[in-house]
Amino acid sequence: MSRQIVLDTETTGLEPSQGHRIIEIGCVELLNRRLTGNNYHQYIQPDREIDEGAQQVHGISTEFLADKPRFADIVDGLIDYLKGAELIIHNAPFDVGFLNHEFKLAGEQYGAVETHCSVTDTLVMARKMRPGQKNNLDALCKHYEVNNTHRDLHGALLDAELLAEVYLRMTGGQSALLLDEETGNDSEGNQVVTHSKIADDRPPLPIIQASAEEVQAHEAILQKMGDSCLWK
Repeated sequence: MSRQIVLDTETTGLEPSQGHRIIEIGCVELLNRRLTGNNYHQYIQPDREIDEGAQQVHGISTEFLADKPRFADIVDGLIDYLKGAELIIHNAPFDVGFLNHEFKLAGEQYGAVETHCSVTDTLVMARKMRPGQKNNLDALCKHYEVNNTHRDLHGALLDAELLAEVYLRMTGGQSALLLDEETGNDSEGNQVVTHSKIADDRPPLPIIQASAEEVQAHEAILQKMGDSCLWK
């Protein structure tokens, strides 16, 4: 089963090397390219002031975070949630850099993000698919027709939800064949999805071969998609 976590963070500033910290983490879970609703969202008390420029971006104040847990208090639960998944992040070096900084502050035993998960950077994907164009999250939402009109300020969970929709559309959109489904229970009483059987007397489907021009156009699209193409 493919488990992916779309992740975003908000921070007190731009550089962990200057003592800046994570103040919000938002994650959206995908299982086999389906949203599960098993999301993760946490505000964090950073033990420092928030830069004015950063606060203008996300709207989170020092006062709001005063009673929130510190990163060391939530790190074990966060790693349990992320462990073994593929992380989907837009501009991954920024978020991974901050997470690794926080892991190091919490204790050397936590290692780095890369020891717990693999990481896919959707900004790298978008630049290969749309060279020379704006590829920030707002631009991608517009291009892939993902509604982001409710995004007045950045927010980790909101941005992760938007990125999940963008990622699914970037990589093909359709997560499963739309077959007739029936639900039932397995031997342990858990609900499972089964598929209805196609009738034996159903006439065979016609096979329509692509023309040479269609094959050539298809190959051109695959080349344009580059390494992110799933059909190669």
